Amino acid sequence: MKKFKSEDLIHKLQEDVRQIIAAAEHFRGIDKIKLNYPPAEGSWSVVQVLEHLNMYNRHYLPEIEKSVAIIPKEWSSWFVPGFFGDYFTRLMLPGNVYEVKNKMKAPKGYRPEKTLNSEAVLDEFIQHQNKLLQLLEISRKRNLNEIRIPITISKLVKLKLGDTFRFLVAHEQRHMLQARNALKTLGISTSQFPVLMSGMALAGR
Repeated sequence: MKKFKSEDLIHKLQEDVRQIIAAAEHFRGIDKIKLNYPPAEGSWSVVQVLEHLNMYNRHYLPEIEKSVAIIPKEWSSWFVPGFFGDYFTRLMLPGNVYEVKNKMKAPKGYRPEKTLNSEAVLDEFIQHQNKLLQLLEISRKRNLNEIRIPITISKLVKLKLGDTFRFLVAHEQRHMLQARNALKTLGISTSQFPVLMSGMALAGR
């Protein structure tokens, strides 16, 4: 299994989260009606995409915060991805900086409502990203290999802390591209939309 230098991985993830925040701030300048309008039948609006991500963050961020509260006795300068963590991360990674190729259906409990308050959803999303940045910073002094975080579909399955961060960021990159492309489909210019990292660095070397 390919490995990461822990410090480099945290730094890369923080860079990616800052780009995600910049992308979310870009939505503030878009008409709220457009943000709530799905680009096609059965597709999600921008606000629905953000709410979907909020749902995941409501699970993972408290779990991470609780787990990193205790400083471990041992710290490792290298992070080695686990089999499932690496698989889930690669599954979520966008194909490139422009599109999501391997489409999949969201779990039933993580499908957003059709009617949402765009401002409240966006505010919560940005708050989550700032929290994620804080947790990444704290995790510079934590063992990314030993700390385990339960996944959404089963508390019996846990991912390494490093893999949890990789998965979360890849998942957000994936859906932020979906949100940007939804605007583009509606005829809204996306030329000023921040370029998100492809996430390929998260796949290891």
